[in-house]
Amino acid sequence: MNQVNHVQKVGQIFGYQFKDESLLLLALTHRSLGGHNNERLEFLGDAILGMVISSELYKRFPKEKEGVLTRLRSSLVKGETLSKIATELKLGEYIQLGSGELKSGGFRRASTLADTVEAIIGAIYLDSHKENGIAVIQNIILEIFNHRISECEPTNILKDPKTRLQEHLQAKGLPLPEYSVISISGKEHQQTFKVACSIEGFANHVNATGSSRRKAEQAAAEKVLKSILHE
Repeated sequence: MNQVNHVQKVGQIFGYQFKDESLLLLALTHRSLGGHNNERLEFLGDAILGMVISSELYKRFPKEKEGVLTRLRSSLVKGETLSKIATELKLGEYIQLGSGELKSGGFRRASTLADTVEAIIGAIYLDSHKENGIAVIQNIILEIFNHRISECEPTNILKDPKTRLQEHLQAKGLPLPEYSVISISGKEHQQTFKVACSIEGFANHVNATGSSRRKAEQAAAEKVLKSILHE
């Protein structure tokens, strides 16, 4: 499929017609193709997505506290959710990848799919800024996320593992956990972090891996929690 068809198809998926098609092509260009890629658009799209979802949650849940709203937002904008949305929209077939990334199945990689959704959001915002870009992209985001927001139930949103572990230890009067990076492996755009979680007074530290330091720390905290609660 050529680039013109890519623009038309992705535009149809998002219900938006680009005036500057180069913005969408850039949003679909993975960093494995070189320096001119979608990372800056991803950065912009991430901020816009967070703002739009935050605003909608603020309106829909007027009685909920900041902590609950934060956890609801995190559940909606996290990479796992974005990659599922990208899969549902079949965006993988439109992403432009370097040959190595293409051979390794990068178009199916969750992080690549999630990043592309954010980059497209950024591209739509820039393309529509002269016609009130925030309103345009807000409508598109809420259309895509509508059923997920409607299914949000504050009482079912758990705190993240690091927060739960910290609160558990504090309640017991125990020292807080310490996290340290043991190793980082893989290429720059596909790294794996290995992190150790240790607590003073506990004989063994726990190791876990993740595609980012934050994810590895959360995974380690989850392991520690399970160990403590099943002792």
